[in-house]
Amino acid sequence: MKNMLRKSIMIALTAALLLRSLNLFADDGPRASYYKSGEIHITVLGSPETKPITSGHWDFKPSWSVTEDRLVFFRRLKDDPDVGKWITAMCIINADGTGFHQLSDGTFTDFNPTWTRDGNNTPVWNRKNPATGGYYIMASKVGAKPGEEIQLTDKSYHAWVHSAVRDGRLLVAATPPKQQRGYFLMTPNAGSEPKFERIECELAPKGILDRISISPSETKICFEYQTGFKYEFPGRTLYVADFDIERRTISNLKPFANAEGKRVWFAYPRFTKGESSIVYHAGGKLFLYSLADGSTRQVSTDDKADYRYPHGEASPN
Repeated sequence: MKNMLRKSIMIALTAALLLRSLNLFADDGPRASYYKSGEIHITVLGSPETKPITSGHWDFKPSWSVTEDRLVFFRRLKDDPDVGKWITAMCIINADGTGFHQLSDGTFTDFNPTWTRDGNNTPVWNRKNPATGGYYIMASKVGAKPGEEIQLTDKSYHAWVHSAVRDGRLLVAATPPKQQRGYFLMTPNAGSEPKFERIECELAPKGILDRISISPSETKICFEYQTGFKYEFPGRTLYVADFDIERRTISNLKPFANAEGKRVWFAYPRFTKGESSIVYHAGGKLFLYSLADGSTRQVSTDDKADYRYPHGEASPN
């Protein structure tokens, strides 16, 4: 009986020490914002959730500003089986859950926001043109009212903002006037035509680069990739590569998730603060990939929940 009691105590102590070590490991990890079953949370990746910073709505795709600890995201106001027919509102909230305000009036299809990195923390996003089915790029400012947003690209051609760099340019997928479809660093020119500078990548002529994110140092880039040009989200491969901002080249491409093309939704790779890792979602869970050793671990903690759209602290797309 004493031996059984001693064994039970040892098992309990071992479990307690293991749990403590896992919690300490989580506390040392990067913070991120993400969607969990319609709410936006912020945690140290690998830690269980506490209170969400939004609730009672369907809130999607948060992006964390470089400074000032704010998130921009969109709120779904009207659902539809066709995602392109959703009606949404662009919103901003502080990372502590205070300061919520709405940037767009909730009559448009506004998607996938990010921030500029030029020191102004300007929220930018994509607005659908129902006449063409394409998108054009919008911008606003913290504290602005709906209707005060400005248009950065013309409705006559498709343009979609993915990321940004410190000199004020935006990384966009676009079909600019008199140019073929591709990926560009775009210099905004509000009220006039922006400047488009093409980015070269060996995969671009073969398929779609999507959910593109430039690292904080602007020397790395990560993205989803699918062969071919018909959008199919399950089965994509996630890549990390070198990014040369002066030459505008993406090179040394390395698949780091779903290289085998399993029919699972691998998506939204985003650099974490400090650039040591990339967080992404796959099959309703969150994973963290280490750039140093190539290891991957699951960092979502509730296997009954739907996790999506992770985003590293102070590291806009």
